[in-house]
Amino acid sequence: MGLIKAAVGAVSSTLHDQWKEYIRCEDLGNDILMKRVSTPNGIISKDSAIQVAPGQIAIIFENGKILDATAEEGIYTFDQSSSPSFFAGQFGDVFKEMWTRFTYNGGVNKEQAVFYINAKEIMDNKFGTPAPIPFQDWSHPIPNQMTGSMSPLRVEVKCFGKYTFMISDPALFMSRIAGTATEYRKEDITEQMRSEVIGAFQNVLNELGNSAHKVPVLELPSATDEIKKTMDEKVFDQPIRDRGISLVGFVVESVTLDDESNKKIDNYELSSNSFMQQGTLVGSYGKAIQDAANNPNGAAAGMIGVGMMNMASGGMIGGAAQGAFQNQGTTAAVDPFNNGVAAAPAQGAAQPAEGGFCPNCGTPANGANFCSKCGTKLK
Repeated sequence: MGLIKAAVGAVSSTLHDQWKEYIRCEDLGNDILMKRVSTPNGIISKDSAIQVAPGQIAIIFENGKILDATAEEGIYTFDQSSSPSFFAGQFGDVFKEMWTRFTYNGGVNKEQAVFYINAKEIMDNKFGTPAPIPFQDWSHPIPNQMTGSMSPLRVEVKCFGKYTFMISDPALFMSRIAGTATEYRKEDITEQMRSEVIGAFQNVLNELGNSAHKVPVLELPSATDEIKKTMDEKVFDQPIRDRGISLVGFVVESVTLDDESNKKIDNYELSSNSFMQQGTLVGSYGKAIQDAANNPNGAAAGMIGVGMMNMASGGMIGGAAQGAFQNQGTTAAVDPFNNGVAAAPAQGAAQPAEGGFCPNCGTPANGANFCSKCGTKLK
């Protein structure tokens, strides 16, 4: 039993009258994935016509087994005496395998029918992460002074976007989920697929945030190609493929950081760009420096930990620490932020000897008569 493709234009010719039944399926649109079509008595007579429209796959079943199938558009004459033709295009091997092994264990009640499967790309499937997902953001690296390495800033993100899919293996699709249902719609699998897409996407984020990719968190929407490539290479969507479905397109439309992650990035940018505003030290660095300076008995020791923070910042807060000591009326022997150089004397203290520091701004005198920075007379 097989399909014989009719001549072009036969539908509009007198040949139309010779067909006992004319089986066709309206456009399946974007919502119907499979639809069963048969005759009133459930028997497809010899010389009946079967129409296959663009974007459709037609599979003929009898008593739960495949008789023939095609993914090539056109009009076909059903001939019970012929062998399966399998005018199948890219699905030829799949259909031949179906023909030799496919059965529904008696699921079809001894009748013939044509199952039309939607072969188009199914569009407009939305996804979103219900809870924030951890991501390693290498665009905000944190230095590790113990190892001399850099670590990413850990943030939490919510992502929203869309994906498209298509049926890539009709045999798997029917045997795993659609069966011989009269109609199988996209909504029947949407929730399950959305959960699996989010799971696959989370695995992709773990890859993109590692040291090999280092994709900045706010650039994820523009990393569409890399996301899809990583998903395919790592086969993170294997559960979806096992149902005869493949993801075709994947787009991240927006990325939102949670409040805590926004604060982390704000503090990172603030501490990187400026540690002092209008003479006031910024953030925890400033507080640590002021606390140490207010303790004359342990200032030098208290500044050791802050000195380590200064090294992590590239020495940007060294001058700030020096200013903190100047305002206390005490003189520290060593400034840990300035590579062990003696700190400037406090205001009101004795004038420095030749080669000391400017009493006004703390700049090294270097034997000069006037300060090279503020112009104060030194001698």
